[in-house]
Amino acid sequence: MTYNEATQWLFNQFPVYQNIGKKAYKADLSAILKIANYLKNPETKFKSIHVGGTNGKGSTSHILASILQEAGYKVGLYTSPHLKDYRERIKINGKPISKQSVCDFVINHKNFFTENKCSFFEMTVGLAFNYFATEQVDIAVIEVGLGGRLDSTNIITPEVSVITNIGLDHTQFLGNTLSKIAFEKAGIIKKNIPTVIGSTTPATKKVFQEVSNSQKSVLYFSENNIPCPYRTDLLGEYQKENTKTALQVIKLLLSQQWNIPEIALQNGFKNVISNTGLLGRWQQLSNKPLIICDTAHNTEGLKYTTAQITKQNYSQLHIILGFVEDKKLDQVLPLFPIKATYYFTQPNNSRTLSAIELEKKAKSFNLNGRCFNSVKEAFTEAKKQANLNDMIYIGGSTFVVAEIV
Repeated sequence: MTYNEATQWLFNQFPVYQNIGKKAYKADLSAILKIANYLKNPETKFKSIHVGGTNGKGSTSHILASILQEAGYKVGLYTSPHLKDYRERIKINGKPISKQSVCDFVINHKNFFTENKCSFFEMTVGLAFNYFATEQVDIAVIEVGLGGRLDSTNIITPEVSVITNIGLDHTQFLGNTLSKIAFEKAGIIKKNIPTVIGSTTPATKKVFQEVSNSQKSVLYFSENNIPCPYRTDLLGEYQKENTKTALQVIKLLLSQQWNIPEIALQNGFKNVISNTGLLGRWQQLSNKPLIICDTAHNTEGLKYTTAQITKQNYSQLHIILGFVEDKKLDQVLPLFPIKATYYFTQPNNSRTLSAIELEKKAKSFNLNGRCFNSVKEAFTEAKKQANLNDMIYIGGSTFVVAEIV
């Protein structure tokens, strides 16, 4: 079995949220517990940090991995989804899992997965945990996939639990209020394990306090801290909150006697991209014209990125925009600037929203432009139309960005 065959099997054999959305969601931990037991509980063989939240959990996870790596630890990093290559999800010290390791895992355990009808995400979590255990990492930073309480990653007992923030995303699974979503996210709060919380609202803070009290978990609210004093190579304005959250986690690790020197903090924040390979977070692809792509795709995330767009210096703004079909356009489209030329497009994904439908909806918010059948066509035309002093922004969906970076 080749690597391409192995990954195609993983994607095609069982439900994949990245491809089909809601149908792939399992509100149950029984399957991942069965997988863990079958693999001899690899999640118990390494230390970990568990990172959840609506926005920022990916960036925060990469920042933490970078700092710990600079401190000399062998650091596992599990994140999702991937942009270009499945192996981006599972890394050790910034190096993706080998193609052979993916192939071997599928070959060795394919029969079990088939018999037990395991999902793509469950199998991938099993692969990550098994790989980290086999490679004997010192610590792994584990990003929650969706929600928290019933997410497949939620079988670990971490050193610290982290919840970056709460927003109205994935409401079809997690509930349609901030309180309900906060309850699901708070499911990663463990008994007697400290928890770092990023930004809150009165409603979400109340939920976190109630859950932490029941679990005897001490809460640390990083939003109350001063801005992080360390410079980072992550450019988005929204990273100010993520760096504060990450620094609070590091302070807790220091109190637990982890050896993280000052120089590791400095270099860890400064070298996140080179240490971990993080892509798609206010990523600059060109200077003249200024070309920026960002994976923000929900209301809370897009509020930050669209606000930052308006702060840039440019003569003309060009926006390449595409979404998946379940996106609540009435909430996200009003965030985008009217004074821009739009290139409405559709990523190559079964869940994509057609460019024609997007253009029609966008016009009702006075966002005007043309339709393109592919992201690359839209990008080619935007570059053709843009002058050196213009700005091109690419976003709306992780899948749109994935076709450019």
